[in-house]
Amino acid sequence: MKIAVFGLGYVGLSNAIMLSQHNTVVGCDVSQPRVDLLANKESPIKDDLVEEYLLRDDLDLTFTTDFAAAIKDADFAIVAVPTNYDVESNFFDTSAVDSVIGQVLAANDVTIIVIKSTVPVGYVTQARNRFASDRILFSPEFLREGRALYDNLHPSRIIVGERSERARLFADLLLQPVLEEEVPVLLTDADEAEAIKLFANTYLAMRVAFFNELDSYALSRGLDTRQIIEGVGLDPRIGSHYNNPSFGYGGYCLPKDTKQLLANYSEVPQNLIRAIVDANRTRKDYLADQIISMQPRKVGIFRLVMKAGSDNFRQSSIQGIMKRVKAKGIEVIVYEPVMEEDEFFGSRVIRDLPTFKAEADVIVANRLDADLADVAEKVFTRDLFGAD
Repeated sequence: MKIAVFGLGYVGLSNAIMLSQHNTVVGCDVSQPRVDLLANKESPIKDDLVEEYLLRDDLDLTFTTDFAAAIKDADFAIVAVPTNYDVESNFFDTSAVDSVIGQVLAANDVTIIVIKSTVPVGYVTQARNRFASDRILFSPEFLREGRALYDNLHPSRIIVGERSERARLFADLLLQPVLEEEVPVLLTDADEAEAIKLFANTYLAMRVAFFNELDSYALSRGLDTRQIIEGVGLDPRIGSHYNNPSFGYGGYCLPKDTKQLLANYSEVPQNLIRAIVDANRTRKDYLADQIISMQPRKVGIFRLVMKAGSDNFRQSSIQGIMKRVKAKGIEVIVYEPVMEEDEFFGSRVIRDLPTFKAEADVIVANRLDADLADVAEKVFTRDLFGAD
């Protein structure tokens, strides 16, 4: 097969690498610097396995900014462009997906389009009507940032939003390079596949919110959060996973996916989905008040990134804490070695860790790090288990 992949972020790049082991793949992106890096076998994202695989010689993989060259003779076009949440429209901005679909359909009458970008429930059905084409499918991704290629090679499940032979063919393409013996494959209708993605991420956000609210209760009563979580987690119906308190859920998916699902509920009675969205804001308010009550002169933010081994800090929860502290007139400094800028939202960025540790009265860390061991008395964190 020849496969074109549009959008070379976590989702697109990991799919391109994985599929190029058995197919001819052309990765296309609007960013020339990103394409140049990839052409030189350098990864534009932080993902150890991506970096390793790019150096292999057995991948039938090229990169370009030329849309026409990418789509030429393609059997499948994977769309993995951003769909950020638009607060004004209260919905995902799917304009980038729309643009790629329009160009693919105009290029030929054979390429099957598979959307990997997260979209609202009902998007594919509406797109098929708007574009007067049935060559549009949706296949959700369940990837962790920094571990995207690993998760593609060891998938929990493969879902394609159409019950057809071509959907089965695409599922088989995804199965071919996986390193697991048994992977569940589910062919569903289009709306149901879109709903699976949003409900799965909202459930995870709910779990984060639950253990964070448990932690807030324990903090307010002087209880040991870890003891409570360990006891709760021993119930096999609950389990000891995804239970580490944090400053809230953030990153690429959970904030926007929970808001999108809530928007999809606009005409359906609900209480829980709204509570999950609101809980994230409440958690940040509570923890920011805890920090402010310490009366620090200068607060240090240790890393903006969401997770260990990641370089992404889009929508990271610690930014919400930072903004609330700054709003009280307290000076905030940031230690973030991956940032090239000298300021972040008006706060000074420091790349020298000893200087950062010396200046800050309180060091706020969403996730603990061994580099903070010598200033443990300054550190404010809710990381109890040392896990993302």
